[in-house]
Amino acid sequence: MIGKLRGTLDEIDEDFCIIDVHGVGYVVHCSTRTLAGLPASGEAVVLFIETYVREDMLRLYGFQSVLEREWFRLLMSNVQGVGAKVALAILSTLAPAELANAIALRDIVMVSRAPGVGKKVAERIVTELKNKAPAFAGAASGTIGLKQELGEGVAPAPISDAVSALVNLGYSRDTAANAVSAALKSAGEDADASKLIRFGLKELAR
Repeated sequence: MIGKLRGTLDEIDEDFCIIDVHGVGYVVHCSTRTLAGLPASGEAVVLFIETYVREDMLRLYGFQSVLEREWFRLLMSNVQGVGAKVALAILSTLAPAELANAIALRDIVMVSRAPGVGKKVAERIVTELKNKAPAFAGAASGTIGLKQELGEGVAPAPISDAVSALVNLGYSRDTAANAVSAALKSAGEDADASKLIRFGLKELAR
């Protein structure tokens, strides 16, 4: 099994790249986000690999980080109706931290932005991965607990009211939750909703 490739980028196509490793060209299928982050042809490249083997096919999937590869595995192995194509579409649309946030907040609309992901599949993703998301939140790990409380409707009233107020002002739920989380640190855990809103707006204005 191939877990990592280090070589020279030979070619980039619509949904794959070719990496030359000591004269052998490996075709690696990637998300559009990963492809967009690759260097120019002829430069050195490293990708973390998921090897997919069937009786009639051997295919390599490449990722810029171990975390992205773990999300690919999670989506493929835990959610009915999500195969490699849909998993790559999701990771093309949402970075790992964004996906973790969306699942924690039960933001089905955000998850269903990915091509080929309808409302039912998005609901399954949110439901099946809600307990796994915190361990794979990456950059979102600092606020994932609060977002899960918001998504499950068990967050304290001042917090949920402050987030709702910021959402009503036009901010996304994720952005609002991040701002309120930062506001809690400066305003204090016992702050009321109006204070959290004021401090949250200051965070957003930075």
